[in-house]
Amino acid sequence: MDKILVFGGKPLMGEIEIDGAKNSVLPIMAAALLNTSREEIVIENVPCIKDVLVMRQILASLGAETKKREKALIINTSCLISAALPDALTREMRSSVFLMGPLLARFGKVEMCRPGGCAIGLRPIDLHIKGLQALGAKITETEETITAVANKLTGADIHLDIPSVGATENIMMAATGAWGETVLFNAAKEPEIIDLQNFLNMIGADIRGAGTETIRIKGPISLRGGYYRVIPDRIVAGTLLIAAGITGGDICLKNVIPSHMQAIIAKLEETGFLIEEGDNWLRVKTRFRGERLQALEKLSTQVYPGFPTDLQAPMMVLLALAKGKSFLYEQIFDDRMKHVQELQKMGALITLRERRVEIEGVESFLPGKKVESTDLRAGAALVLAALTVKGRTEIYFPWHIDRGYDKLEGMLAKLGANIYRVGSHYQNKSAQG
Repeated sequence: MDKILVFGGKPLMGEIEIDGAKNSVLPIMAAALLNTSREEIVIENVPCIKDVLVMRQILASLGAETKKREKALIINTSCLISAALPDALTREMRSSVFLMGPLLARFGKVEMCRPGGCAIGLRPIDLHIKGLQALGAKITETEETITAVANKLTGADIHLDIPSVGATENIMMAATGAWGETVLFNAAKEPEIIDLQNFLNMIGADIRGAGTETIRIKGPISLRGGYYRVIPDRIVAGTLLIAAGITGGDICLKNVIPSHMQAIIAKLEETGFLIEEGDNWLRVKTRFRGERLQALEKLSTQVYPGFPTDLQAPMMVLLALAKGKSFLYEQIFDDRMKHVQELQKMGALITLRERRVEIEGVESFLPGKKVESTDLRAGAALVLAALTVKGRTEIYFPWHIDRGYDKLEGMLAKLGANIYRVGSHYQNKSAQG
């Protein structure tokens, strides 16, 4: 069985470059299907993660050709043969839902089973469906399948009940193939939304307003190939910032956009981090080496520009080691607390009440524990906790982590951590137990 072994207690030191954002790359890969020309699309700064591999396999099943060249992904969609997504791959990740909009815009139809992904609570796609219906799609649902058909998509005014990132992106992509103007109100404002707009405009779309609550899309427009560089991953960057701080380290992150991370930076500074920033770099260290970080009276996950839900689990690790009592509220997902039980095994004093946790900081976690990664961000959090332990920790089911981190153990080993993987097709041999 695969596992990650960590022999902690060492501060992280050095510098590392951040790859492209998972939450940008996946919708951009889906949007590549809108290219009806023979020109290739080249996406630069693509992370080597499991979800990217699954999306490539789905694109290939539809007839697209994809090639990897170092950190670049080359996509040719001139010979698509199908608008039906393969069930097995669709169930592997939530982001398969992004293909609904592009396939409707290009073929006027799409067939798929319900998407999978991490088990972090209810993640209905009703807002995606309502938005596509507003554009003229007729959608038939069963417990297992979704079929959408549209002889003609027509621009419309669409009001989202909540600013859903996925629904915003899906509607943006579908609307490029709709006749007239689509105006999307209460849109999500995440940097990844802006990245998708910039990509679509680069290949010929006419979209304005991403990053605000109102986005305007004009169509239909024939889209072409081109070259695009994806923004860096603010969640990976935030994970490494937390890792450096809780180990008493001093690291520099390159290829980051600090303005995308202000909510993260602000909360870390409240706990005692010292963070310096430049145009495309961040340096972090604890303000007073040897002294404990400070608790937070209240931390709530929010939609952007608030504190991201994807860093809730890593932040819980920090607060479990901080001096004093913290209160953390998960406002986005209803079942994103499975890591609580695993952290409790490691000695964390955490009381869970539905989406609210009360955390009494301890001076250290317990050595010699075996814990399980239950989802992507929970797995990363357990690795971070293990980095602080003066002893051995075993983390099972690390494939969850691979969905969003390009060999997390390799990144951490580069910064001096004693960490490696056992039982996998690859193993970081630079660290020895």
